[in-house]
Amino acid sequence: MLLVDGLQYVNWNRDLFEKAQRSGLSAIHVTIAYWENIRETLENIGNWNRHFINHADLIMPIHQAADILEAKRLGKVGIIFGFQNCSPIEDDVKMVQILKRLGVQIMQLSYNNQSLLATGCYEEQDGGITRFGREVIKEMNRVGMIIDMSHSAEKSTLEAIEISERPIAITHANPSFFHPALRNKSDTVLRAIGESEGMLGFSMYPFHLKNGSDCTLPEFCQMIAQTAEMIGVGRIGIGSDLCENWDYSVLEWMRSGRWTIGIDHGEGSAANPSWPRQPNWFAGSRDMLTVAQGLEDVGFTNEDIEKIMGQNWLSFFDKSFQAASAIC
Repeated sequence: MLLVDGLQYVNWNRDLFEKAQRSGLSAIHVTIAYWENIRETLENIGNWNRHFINHADLIMPIHQAADILEAKRLGKVGIIFGFQNCSPIEDDVKMVQILKRLGVQIMQLSYNNQSLLATGCYEEQDGGITRFGREVIKEMNRVGMIIDMSHSAEKSTLEAIEISERPIAITHANPSFFHPALRNKSDTVLRAIGESEGMLGFSMYPFHLKNGSDCTLPEFCQMIAQTAEMIGVGRIGIGSDLCENWDYSVLEWMRSGRWTIGIDHGEGSAANPSWPRQPNWFAGSRDMLTVAQGLEDVGFTNEDIEKIMGQNWLSFFDKSFQAASAIC
């Protein structure tokens, strides 16, 4: 079975690369920027290029969808670069093409807060896609960089779907009917994703789950089944939002960035300054097949399980990573 994870944020080292490789994953969308500017992002890309040299027996970069199949053939983990914010392009639309050529395939238009492009899900007022955002969407469409609205607010997300000439993704979020987290998505957004042939990756991050860390695998898989009935089994996949090997200071940095001198506790609790505990059925990449078994247990066919666990992402990437001029 082809296994693809639509989002992870891991402090990678050889041991973790080995664990991902043993899990059978053929591709992971890895976060390489949250609040970084262009110079800091280039440093991150440079560090990843060293990973590709030092761990060439375990990982390889993904530049086109066919590379995922090659990674599977070689028994390696394909690495897809993505941003959880638009900060790396700063205020310059030309950076989109430059970063695409350096291997960046996916970019969120906002991360919780208002950005230069769109409104984040934690803002009280949602102004939608900005003038600059419209130009960036156009350029992302042209070069073949996927628009990700996982942390964006409702109006901004719906406008991105409408404005974009290519399907967008929500790489890591769950339906709000399952759990009313600010980051989870309404039925309106879900239906718009389905109708526009976009993709939704289901998150195992505890703050996005009903009952948090105590969410059960049957509950999670039944939520997937209900979403499949709503938007179609061809529009869904896994985006685990797995976070590993970080201390709590990094969680504070993810939420607070540079925009506040205080601490934004976001979905967490100030009384519990720690990363949330993963549900016991998904402690890491090794449990991807546990999820596949859970899908079988709630009635999915083998064909549909293969779609959800990887084939849908592969098909979406095959249409999305190409520059517009390369599409027939």
